Amino acid sequence: MEEIIVENDIVKLRPVQMSDIEAIANAANDERIWEHMSVTLLTQEAVENYIENAIKEREKGISYMFAVIEKKTDNIVGCTSFLDISFPHKRLEIGATWYNPTVWRSAINTNCKFLLFQYCFEVLNLNRIQIKTGHENYRSQKAIERIGAVKEGVLRNHMIRKEGTIRHTIMYSVIVEDWEKLKTRFIDGLLK
Repeated sequence: MEEIIVENDIVKLRPVQMSDIEAIANAANDERIWEHMSVTLLTQEAVENYIENAIKEREKGISYMFAVIEKKTDNIVGCTSFLDISFPHKRLEIGATWYNPTVWRSAINTNCKFLLFQYCFEVLNLNRIQIKTGHENYRSQKAIERIGAVKEGVLRNHMIRKEGTIRHTIMYSVIVEDWEKLKTRFIDGLLK
C-alpha cells in the first residue's frame, strides 16, 4: 500500500515511523488507555516493539498503522490502524485505536474516523469498514455508535484478554451505501 496521509484542520494521520518512539511513548504513558487494549505501551521497549511490528506489517500489507497528530499542538496523541485488509472483498477494519486521555471526548476521534472513512470509500473504493470493541468497553461503544456505525452483533468468547479473561466482541460496520448520509452528518455537525 502506498504512503497514506490524510488531514484536516483538527488532525493529521500519517504512517508511524521509528522516529515516533518518544512521542508515542509520551502519548501512551497513562494506564487508563490500556484497560481494554490487547497491548500495554508503558515502557520504551514496548513502544519500540510496537512501532517495529507496525512497520513490518505495513510492508507486508497486513495492516497499516497511523500516528494521530493533533494539529493545534502538533503532538502525537494516539494511533489507529487499518486491519484485516482484503482488497479482493473491498473491505477492511479500522481498529487498534487509542488516544491519550487529554483528547478523550474531543473532536479528535470523530475527525480521524471521518478522514479514514472518506479515504476508504472515496479513494480505495471499498464496500465495507468494520469496527470492533470489547463488550465491557462502553466508552468505545458509545463513540462508535455516535459516528453512525451500525451494530451488527456480538462475537461471543471471541478473545482472551492479556490478563486471561474472556472478551466478547461487539461488531459494527459502515458500508458504502451508508457513506453519503454519514458524510453529510459528519460535515454538518460532528466535525466541529
